[in-house]
Amino acid sequence: MKNTPLEHRIIKIAEPVIQDLGFEIVMLEFKGGILQILAENPKTGNLSLDECTAINKMLSPVLEVEDPISGAYTLEISSPGIDRPLTKPEDFKKYVGFDAKVELDEAADQATGQKRFRGKLAGANEEFVALIVDNVEQKLELASIKKARLVLTDDLIKATKKKTEQTETAN
Repeated sequence: MKNTPLEHRIIKIAEPVIQDLGFEIVMLEFKGGILQILAENPKTGNLSLDECTAINKMLSPVLEVEDPISGAYTLEISSPGIDRPLTKPEDFKKYVGFDAKVELDEAADQATGQKRFRGKLAGANEEFVALIVDNVEQKLELASIKKARLVLTDDLIKATKKKTEQTETAN
């Protein structure tokens, strides 16, 4: 997902604060007076309400001092959820075998004009994402992906539940 210059500036301010708390930014978007930050605990892939509150408490004063946004805005901190956005090559690699929706900036194939794809993630590297659509592998340029997210399926729910149970057992 591509960020605006303002969003890049906010990421540079927010990322160290969030990382110091032991979390990672999944996605940041500023739209309509709302600054939405999706973050996760890398151990669990989620964020609890207490963790959201901790980020908000530490980040709000930093944003107030740095003042990257002119005027009033609302800060929202939340977990990415099960059907999370995919924003980095690591995200696509981590969820190989699961269904995803991918939307491109412009058509991958000018003949078909297709910009939206839904299929099973087959792999990724720093340049391309491989998606199996109707038994055909589509290689989509990472740089041309406008947005991508996992599709909520029974398999994804089962895998997430299993990971949560393993994390709880380990703690």
